[in-house]
Amino acid sequence: MKKVPFLIQFRTIGSLAEGFISTTQQASVLPFSVKRVFWTYHTPTEASRGNHANKETEEVLVAVKGSITVKAEMAHQKYEFLLDAPNIGLYIPAMCWTNLKFSDDAIAVCVASTDFAEDDYVRDYQVFKSLS
Repeated sequence: MKKVPFLIQFRTIGSLAEGFISTTQQASVLPFSVKRVFWTYHTPTEASRGNHANKETEEVLVAVKGSITVKAEMAHQKYEFLLDAPNIGLYIPAMCWTNLKFSDDAIAVCVASTDFAEDDYVRDYQVFKSLS
């Protein structure tokens, strides 16, 4: 079965009086084992991030502050998501082309199924289209 992008709701603990924690405890909501965690911040609103697909790597992206508009494409299917809550993540499967636009205050955390490897990246859209 081919995987597609989808939103994940993380467990939220707390209250307005004390604040909140969102967690992947026991990782039951993640569709893969985590090998790498990275985050982005101070991304200019005019910048376009992503603009690639990964051959093997699966990811879950969370806007822990601000918002991120994600355009995703797999084979002949296009998707658009707005991440604007710290307890919602977007699952991005392998061979999913993404384009990300950040609000000026956005901070994103991404968990990935693999360690970084440049040869896992498809950075040319036409090559992506030929492979998908």
